[in-house]
Amino acid sequence: MHIVDTTMFYANASGGVRTYLEAKQQRMAGLADVRHSVVVPGPLALGAREQRPERPPAPPLPFSKGYRFPLRPGPWAEALVALRPDVIEFGDPYVPAWAAVSAGRRLGVPVVGFYHSDLPALAASRLGSWTEPFVRTYIRRLYSQCDLVLAPSRTVAAQLLQMGLEQVEHQHLGVDLERFHPAHADPTLRRRLGIPAAARLLVFAGRGSREKHLPVLLDAMRLLGRGYHLLLVGVGPQPHLPDNVTVIESFQPVDRLAAIMAACDALLHGGDQETFGLVVVEAMACGLPVVGINAGAVAELVPASCGELAPSCSPGALAQAVRQLFRRDVVALGQRARAHAEMHFSWDTVVAQLVSRYRRLCERPWPAMAEQETYGGI
Repeated sequence: MHIVDTTMFYANASGGVRTYLEAKQQRMAGLADVRHSVVVPGPLALGAREQRPERPPAPPLPFSKGYRFPLRPGPWAEALVALRPDVIEFGDPYVPAWAAVSAGRRLGVPVVGFYHSDLPALAASRLGSWTEPFVRTYIRRLYSQCDLVLAPSRTVAAQLLQMGLEQVEHQHLGVDLERFHPAHADPTLRRRLGIPAAARLLVFAGRGSREKHLPVLLDAMRLLGRGYHLLLVGVGPQPHLPDNVTVIESFQPVDRLAAIMAACDALLHGGDQETFGLVVVEAMACGLPVVGINAGAVAELVPASCGELAPSCSPGALAQAVRQLFRRDVVALGQRARAHAEMHFSWDTVVAQLVSRYRRLCERPWPAMAEQETYGGI
């Protein structure tokens, strides 16, 4: 069984989708009857072991930290067809998605759409709420052509069903439990960064995009004051930092990120529109309890035994949730968070679930329709 993943969400500093693809490739390499290939923009590749055609051309997106945006679905579809897959999965709602639908029809193979990004919410936050009905129509038109739609959380699955989509199934993501581990904590972190040894050290890691609500986190730290410290990792420069906030601007490799996170006391996460929230699971695997927002997928990931959820994304609510967390036994909370990650979010379990879904799809007959090469009007 040959599985091909395609997406434009792949760059040197990209996050959850790239992690997902690399986890799949690593674990599928150990399955004798499974082959895994990836088609991504530009010269990037996931590894030298797999022989793949040239990457479809895609110009870089300005100010996007390495992302590229393909303009024409035709070359992308040809690259997919040339691989002769048994299943095609796309991981973004843009040109590669329409190319995947076209290639699937031409080959007579099933197409899976993994709904990693909440496009209606993203468009509303950037352009205004008036865009949501139009974007929802677009999403329904695209994903209705899939043979299976995967949603990384139950919240997202419910949203897709409400849009009128069928064949929607919940498939959460995972974490590398060996790399993200409490044993890898950097014992020199506080000293090197000048963070007081007695401070209650919170960490946030990820892109500093609008939906992460970094200004809210900074205001919450102003309310918390001395005795609490926040470490922002990989977010870029931040203006008007409180004295109790430190920034590591540069992108951190996975092992270094895990060592930083494991050396902190808790994760502070302000995202309230997460489709999954991979950093939350990574923090729990490092033995950190979580302070987050009781909204989106984060509410599904963090049980009361593993952290505190603020009722709203406001500085006061987050500050109060942090105080409440540290009134509890933070060490015990972190131990329970690690156990929760081990029980529910192993990549081995996730990939086994995915392979089972792909095998089920391949058991059905899929007639090829070579004459159809529609790209959704793109």
